[in-house]
Amino acid sequence: MDTHKVGSDTTVIADSLEIPGIGHVPVNAYVLTAAEPVVVDTGLSVEDRDFVATLAGVMDPADVRWIWLTHPDRDHTGGIFPLLEAAPRARVVTTFLGFGIMTTERALPMDRVYFLNPGQSLDVGDRALHAFRPPLFDSPATVGFYDDRTRICFSSDCFGGPMPSAEIAESGHASDLKPEELRRAQLLWATLDSPWVHVVDPEKYRATLAPLAELNPEIVLCTHLPPAVRMTDRMLETVAAAPDADPFVGPDQAALEQLLASFEPGGLAPA
Repeated sequence: MDTHKVGSDTTVIADSLEIPGIGHVPVNAYVLTAAEPVVVDTGLSVEDRDFVATLAGVMDPADVRWIWLTHPDRDHTGGIFPLLEAAPRARVVTTFLGFGIMTTERALPMDRVYFLNPGQSLDVGDRALHAFRPPLFDSPATVGFYDDRTRICFSSDCFGGPMPSAEIAESGHASDLKPEELRRAQLLWATLDSPWVHVVDPEKYRATLAPLAELNPEIVLCTHLPPAVRMTDRMLETVAAAPDADPFVGPDQAALEQLLASFEPGGLAPA
């Protein structure tokens, strides 16, 4: 895991996962050092990650006041329960549905939850965080937000894209890729993560991009993309093309057996 600043008061807690045949997928959480500090998502749910220890290199976890859970998938919730213990004053910003999904594995304590819907705002002392539904998402509980002080948009999974290396995924910027490389990566992710984009009315879908275009954030911070600075127009143009992109088709069993055979001398034993 790597930490680095973006803007004056926002820190990336960067991680990644390699997916064979796809690339290195960034998995970012963020720390917003507002008057009431905010942690945005809590990293991967894998045993060798210690999210709270990494956060402690950025700020004292006990000072965290808000944990904004953009949605309750396992790549966003890895450190949430240890962080709740380390940050006794923190409350989890989520939706009614997000809270309900969490209860299928381990329930969030109800006195630590703060329900916030798209279209509402959260006052964190020195700024307002404006909640919105990103145009692309893989969970109906997804809620991103716009920081009106820094002009940073936190977009959850929307605008993601696999990177060619772990170094770029964890320590780079979206602009490290050539424009066409980034476009291909983002369209791949859009069709993989949000396959419903091929069955909705394209014009109604594209109309959901307009609010972000009007905000024109200076920086877009996505869970699955390195920081994107002054690239909003270009990225909106890319995701506008998602309904017309080729659908993602994952590997089948034959491809899996071929992959496994490449790992083991002599290949697979006969079934």
